[in-house]
Amino acid sequence: MSIIISILTTVLVIALVLYLVQKLPIDSTMKQMAQIVTVVVGIVSLLSSLDVF
Repeated sequence: MSIIISILTTVLVIALVLYLVQKLPIDSTMKQMAQIVTVVVGIVSLLSSLDVF
């Protein structure tokens, strides 16, 4: 049960960060780079919560 909670929490945090990146007053290439970094960090976090690493 705690794995499900950690996965849901990670997904919600990723979604929140992606939403906040969209609201930043920066150019589109920097937004895209920030989104890619957010998704990569989120995937690594999800994999570590599933004990893959």
